[in-house]
Amino acid sequence: MIPKQKVRDLISKHANLEKELSSGNVSKDTFAEKSKEYSNLNDIIKVAIEYEKFDKNEDDLKNLINDDKADKELKDIAKQELDDLNQVHEINKKKLKLYLLPKDEADTKNAIIEIRAGTGGLEASLFASDLFKMYEKICTKKKWSIEIMSISKSDAGGLKEVISVIKGNNIYSSLKYESGVHRVQRVPDTETQGRVHTSAATVAVLPEAEDVDVKIEEKDLRIDVFRSSGPGGQSVNTTDSAVRITHLPSGIVVSQQDEKSQIRNKEKGLKILRSRIYEDERRKRDEARSKDRKNKIGSGDRSERIRTYNFPQGRVTDHRINLTLHKLTEFMEGEIFDEMIENLSLFAQEQELKNLN
Repeated sequence: MIPKQKVRDLISKHANLEKELSSGNVSKDTFAEKSKEYSNLNDIIKVAIEYEKFDKNEDDLKNLINDDKADKELKDIAKQELDDLNQVHEINKKKLKLYLLPKDEADTKNAIIEIRAGTGGLEASLFASDLFKMYEKICTKKKWSIEIMSISKSDAGGLKEVISVIKGNNIYSSLKYESGVHRVQRVPDTETQGRVHTSAATVAVLPEAEDVDVKIEEKDLRIDVFRSSGPGGQSVNTTDSAVRITHLPSGIVVSQQDEKSQIRNKEKGLKILRSRIYEDERRKRDEARSKDRKNKIGSGDRSERIRTYNFPQGRVTDHRINLTLHKLTEFMEGEIFDEMIENLSLFAQEQELKNLN
């Protein structure tokens, strides 16, 4: 059951905010924040009011049904209304539970997405490139911006690693379930016998951390500079512009060499480092709160195989929710990505609701 006081608090907060905002006495500093809070409450306030009135409405209908003086036709109408009331109440209960679930503080943030070739040699790097192109297409369709922070190419157009920042509205909430091992099954172009090969790429999605999220002390950093290198290790820069940043307390290391400027490389490296530290702290905190963290979607375990892309059969399967879509071509074009994310989000919410019961 949902505590009635929690529901009353929602109704009271909505009424107070409405009164405050309409009075015109809200300071400029807090107006945007209060307006956003009021707007969010608007989505649930009708449900909260119906839920809060349920007991009284139920009692009134039961009294009418049990009234010996009431005629049969009126009682039949009351019975139907009681059935309808109970059905709406169950729906309202679920909506309120979802609304009252603890919010992930990172959901509204931009995301840093890291894609790396895994097992499978050259084919794995080609698949990593295909995944990156898929996310690029998703960004284009959703009008998100994507900026490459770091990229390391392999032969034949593949990618050993690519790190990008994706910006827009609620990016992390849309992409956080992508972290894990993505496996591909297909016939490589170099395969003369037509045999299906299996290879993999890993994806890590981190919320982009701001200065206020993670405070990094200069004394906690060791910064090494060196010359940028290209394929095969040959020097591609005559100056020491590449940067390796080590965060001594956590041991997290970030290397950045894409820019010709050492300052720009350091800026990009610190952005990636800040997000990795932020995510590492979130993971530790969540593990301390929940022993079954690994059983939850979005646990961020990069060693977990989450999805298989089977090209011969034209299907993509998400193993966490046992969902198979026989539209692999459309999925790789970013056209039905929302269908996958909506199913993952719904499953994650259902798991959270079970924990509340």
